[in-house]
Amino acid sequence: MSEQRFTAIDLCAGVGGHALGLEQAGFDVTAVVDIDHDSCETLSHNRPHWYTIHDDLKRIEPLDHASLDHADVLSCGLPRSPYTVAGKQLATEDERDTLQAVLDMASFVRPRVLVLENIPTFVKAPKFDAERQKVRDAVEDLGYEVISAVLAATDFGVPQHRSHGFMVAMHHKDLSHFTWPEPSPDPCPTLGQTLLESMSSGGWPEAEEWAARASEPAPLIMGGATGRGGADLGASRAKAIWERWGIYGGSIGNSVPGPEFRMNREVEPRFGLPKLTVDQVALLQGFSPDWKILGRKTSAYRQISQTTPPPIAAALGRQISKALRQSSRTPS
Repeated sequence: MSEQRFTAIDLCAGVGGHALGLEQAGFDVTAVVDIDHDSCETLSHNRPHWYTIHDDLKRIEPLDHASLDHADVLSCGLPRSPYTVAGKQLATEDERDTLQAVLDMASFVRPRVLVLENIPTFVKAPKFDAERQKVRDAVEDLGYEVISAVLAATDFGVPQHRSHGFMVAMHHKDLSHFTWPEPSPDPCPTLGQTLLESMSSGGWPEAEEWAARASEPAPLIMGGATGRGGADLGASRAKAIWERWGIYGGSIGNSVPGPEFRMNREVEPRFGLPKLTVDQVALLQGFSPDWKILGRKTSAYRQISQTTPPPIAAALGRQISKALRQSSRTPS
C-alpha cells in the first residue's frame, strides 16, 4: 500500500519557489495565491493543475475557494520589504505586510503545519519581537507550538550566499518528530560552475576563463522589490561584490555574451563585464531551466529575486513530511 500523500497551500507564492520545493518533497500543491498578475501567469503556465488565485491575500474570502478548505501544510514567504533596512523595517505597519492575513488564513484552514519564511532578521532581530509574539499567540490558539531557524542556501546546493529565516508551527505530537534539515554532504556548486554552460551558449570565447575565476557561490541575489525601480542586482555595495566576480550588476541583460564580447576591467563596467540574464538568476536560485518565468524583464527579475529557492523548501518539506508520517504511526 502506497504511503499517504500530504497536501499544501502556498500563500504569497510569487514565482513558485516554495510551492515547487514542497512538490519536490512529495506534497500535492492544492492552491497557490499571489497578488501579482505576472507571478500568477508564471504559476499557471508551469503548473496548470495547481489552483492559482490571483488576489490580494488581505481581501480573499476563503469560502469562495474550495481549495482553501484544508491542507496539511500552509506556507507563506512573507513579503521581505517590511523587514529590510531598505524597506525601513516597518513590519506590520508597512502596507505590503501580510502577516495578519496569513494568520487569519491559518485559523480558517487549520493545517497540521504552518510555515512562515522571510529574511533572517524576521526570526532573529529584537526589533521584530512583537511580530514573532503575534505568531506565537496565534498558533497557540490553534493548539500548536512554534520553533524557528535560519537555513543557508549553500547548505542545500543552491549556488548563492543566501540565508532564510523560517518559523514552523505544529501540534506538539507532530513537532516531537520534527528536526531541521541537515546540510547536504555534497560541495555547493560555484557561480562559475553553475553558469558556465549558459555563459558559453552564445559563443563567448572567454566563458571558461570567467567561470574558473568565479570560484565561489554567487553573492546574494537582491533588488527587484515592488515599487523599487528597474531590475538590477542591488545597491552600490552589492554591485561592487558582483563586479569582483566579473559581473556588471547595474542592470539585467537581455542575452548572454556573444562571440565578439571581451571582458575589459579598464572601461566602464557596463561595457566591459557580462550581465546576468533572468534565466541565469533563476539557475542561481536553484530552479531548473524548464521553469519558465513570464512577464517583461523587470517583472520577471522581481519574481525570481524575491523567491525561496526550491532546494531549501524541498529539504524542509521532506523533514515536515517525515515528522507527519512518524507522528501518524505513533499511538496517542
